[in-house]
Amino acid sequence: MKRNHIICHMVTSIDGKVCGDFLYSKACDAATQIYYKINRDLKPLGFICGRITMESSFTGGFYPDLSKYEPDNSGEKYFRLSPKDLNGFYAIAFDPKGRLGWRSPFISDDDPGYDKARIIQILTEQADKRYLSYLREKNISYMIVGEEEIDIPLALSHIYSKIGEGTLLLEGGSITNGYFQEAGVIDELSLVYAPLIGCKDDKPLFDNASYEEYKLFESSTYADSGVIWMHYKKEI
Repeated sequence: MKRNHIICHMVTSIDGKVCGDFLYSKACDAATQIYYKINRDLKPLGFICGRITMESSFTGGFYPDLSKYEPDNSGEKYFRLSPKDLNGFYAIAFDPKGRLGWRSPFISDDDPGYDKARIIQILTEQADKRYLSYLREKNISYMIVGEEEIDIPLALSHIYSKIGEGTLLLEGGSITNGYFQEAGVIDELSLVYAPLIGCKDDKPLFDNASYEEYKLFESSTYADSGVIWMHYKKEI
């Protein structure tokens, strides 16, 4: 199945943590800014995040009152994924049960690496059918791919068939990264190392992982800040 090229692009601590309070520390500021610059320089077709990351970064915990909506019993697996509805830059949310409360069909963010990205929700059959009606009302594109778990290769194949060729950045969190790594669909790793150690409860790059080999393609050292960028490509 054809799919988009996937680069897992993350800020990480020296000990490989990618989720935790350290991301908001002063010691991580430089790594975060370098991460955003690389994000823009890669010029991706869009970015992929799991529900928790999207919620913390964009929706702020908002969730609609679904009692206002009738269940969508049309049985349709896809909505609004047609050329006239897509814009060439996408925020793809892997949200199996449909927990994200979007207020518009586009990301609104000051950073040009995310602003105006068209939202695509990737769901399973577990999503409340009233939530589907909510997404339709908001003109938010969605795909239902799987019964209880998202079939990642199939989802990526469907995404490719709708949005075309180009690179997508996988930007966490730990659980979503792990699903993609287990599925064997990560082509490159772009890791920005902050000069700090995470806490014991912080989350690793992959929640679960299978053995894979990567080759170092390029690296950059930012001596003044102590930040290192490592860019790996999968060994084939």
